[in-house]
Amino acid sequence: MPVTIVDACRRDGRGGSPTAVLDDGPFSDAERRAVPALMGTSHAVFVSPENDGPAVPVRFFTTEGELPACGHGTVAALAVLAERAGGDDHRAVLRTSRRTFTGHCVRNASGLTAEFDPGPVDLREPTARERALVLPALGIAPGALGSGLRVASVGRPRMLVPVTTRSALTALAPDQDRLRAACDELGLLGAYVHTPPTGEGSLAARLFAPSIGVPEDIANANSTACLAAHLAGRGITGISVDMGDALGAPSTITATTRQGPSGPVVRVGGTATIERTTVLPQA
Repeated sequence: MPVTIVDACRRDGRGGSPTAVLDDGPFSDAERRAVPALMGTSHAVFVSPENDGPAVPVRFFTTEGELPACGHGTVAALAVLAERAGGDDHRAVLRTSRRTFTGHCVRNASGLTAEFDPGPVDLREPTARERALVLPALGIAPGALGSGLRVASVGRPRMLVPVTTRSALTALAPDQDRLRAACDELGLLGAYVHTPPTGEGSLAARLFAPSIGVPEDIANANSTACLAAHLAGRGITGISVDMGDALGAPSTITATTRQGPSGPVVRVGGTATIERTTVLPQA
């Protein structure tokens, strides 16, 4: 079974999140969960080779199970679909178990740049219980917690946690067991810790998600979409988020917003490179 490894959401031709993309088949979910470990990636994307209409079915897995959505996995899937289609401009309709949405991928000097519609973002204030369980597990230095905590969702909720400086972000060393227990109890995907945006909308972030088998994610586009929707309330219509530096894999995700009839409409994406195509080994 051929597997394509895509470095999704690269920064200046470097880094990105290695993601396994392969055609779906008669796999069990246990076999799908095994693919990230077999391929040395955090996530695997299964693309249906047979469509029953214009939409391409996709499924996302980590070693812990299936995800309702995966942002950098979507960037990787769009890059593979564009490569298969040929040409320099490819539009696709993707379908997950929850929704159907559009994606766009263009070939340029940086590689394959993809963007997509992550869907509506739900935002709310965290509860006192959520604060009490998640924040101590992150180990944020005294005085480094910023203002504007939110719980946000584009399929599964996660906590958006602001810190005051990049140095405070770099210094984080969460208690992964404690954070996992907190997120398991609260039904959270994880904690997306971010710095304040500059005037140009540039910032840095780290996502800790041990509940889905990812202690720290190299790049997380859906959490970036959530943050973009939150910052739209402050009049910020575009952000560029650096991630992955703590893991030696510099990555950048971009997101833009415009006002829609029922709230901000987000487009999120990044640049991808097809690193190699290999064969799925035996478990």
